[in-house]
Amino acid sequence: MIQVSKLLAQGQGLAPVLLKRAASVELDWDTRQKSRFQALDSEGRELGVFLPRGTLVRGGDVLVAEDGSLIRVVAKPQALLRITPCSSHGSAFDLTRAAYHLGNRHVAIELKPDHLKIEPDHVLAEMLRAMHLTVVEVNEGFDPEGGAYAAETAGHSHSHAAAETKKPHVHGPGCGHDHGHDHGHDHAHQHKPAAAPKPLSIPIKAAAAPAPHVHGPGCNHGHDHKHD
Repeated sequence: MIQVSKLLAQGQGLAPVLLKRAASVELDWDTRQKSRFQALDSEGRELGVFLPRGTLVRGGDVLVAEDGSLIRVVAKPQALLRITPCSSHGSAFDLTRAAYHLGNRHVAIELKPDHLKIEPDHVLAEMLRAMHLTVVEVNEGFDPEGGAYAAETAGHSHSHAAAETKKPHVHGPGCGHDHGHDHGHDHAHQHKPAAAPKPLSIPIKAAAAPAPHVHGPGCNHGHDHKHD
């Protein structure tokens, strides 16, 4: 078994001569909705396909095998209902109306400028005929719309990534802004306040205890009391 884990949408970037020489593989819509499946290509090789989850394989896509060989995908013909406006009194707008009603029922639809295709359903066929549309059974390849919000892979993604949120500019050395000149526009420069100096701790010696008073001449204390 040859492993396949890469898909090129519609053979993008490949020369026509390479596509012409490539092997092919026919896959119905039920298989092409899967990201893991096995199949036989036109050369009889067994393929083990392992694509990213959510991948839809379309007719015209190219699978790339582990040995570098290319395999063109062909939408295998299957039973379908082909819907067209009434040739007598219909208009292209009738297809728009039909697509609206089918979309409300979450029906897979292949949209073409002049017709629609859906998988067989006799109830839907009667509804469409009652809307004066022509419904016929055909055996053709089926590539319905994936839906605007369907999971898309790298091969089929057309979404645009949102711009990244800009990070706030932090001024500092090497930021490329001249902080010595006023350029006429306001730059909010926030500078951290200088740290307050730490208070100096100066040790204070405790005052010496007063010397005991000794009475004597010149002490200015009255000594008129009697001494025994």
